[in-house]
Amino acid sequence: MPNPRHGDRRVEPLGKQHDRSAFSCGVDALDHYLREQAGQDVRRRVAVTFVLCEGKSHQVLGYYTLSALSVEVGAWPEAVARKLPKYPRVPATLLGRLAVDRLLRGKGAGEHLLMDALRRALDASREVASVAVVVDAKDDSAISFYRRYGFISFADQALRLFLPMAVIERLFARP
Repeated sequence: MPNPRHGDRRVEPLGKQHDRSAFSCGVDALDHYLREQAGQDVRRRVAVTFVLCEGKSHQVLGYYTLSALSVEVGAWPEAVARKLPKYPRVPATLLGRLAVDRLLRGKGAGEHLLMDALRRALDASREVASVAVVVDAKDDSAISFYRRYGFISFADQALRLFLPMAVIERLFARP
């Protein structure tokens, strides 16, 4: 059932039917990626792109990408690293890009996409291990966005943040 706050928005894997031509989030690199690179990355299995559409339209109003990531145990904050196995690297899920068209800015679309990405990452982690969702924020505004949802910065990389899978699992736990 659609969330009344989000109308009849849906998030689905990027396909040939999706119209990406008018998408504009205001960041040239993110706009270019959706128009020129996302389809290639999907075909090459480098990243999976999920797009936000409304109603019966296939016009892309937002998107995000997910892919696998391996993180050195020493990169995690000490409190997190102590709880991890003594492997050199541990698996994580990379939320590589997340962008919302200017038309939906400030209307909850970013949160809608983030929650969808976290839910998919959690579901996938039950079949392919992942200890956290990792993001590389583009700027301070993006850092603030992710921190509102509990993301934590890596000790030596201020723009790289993560949300442990255990936290995500609690986020979606049914009362």
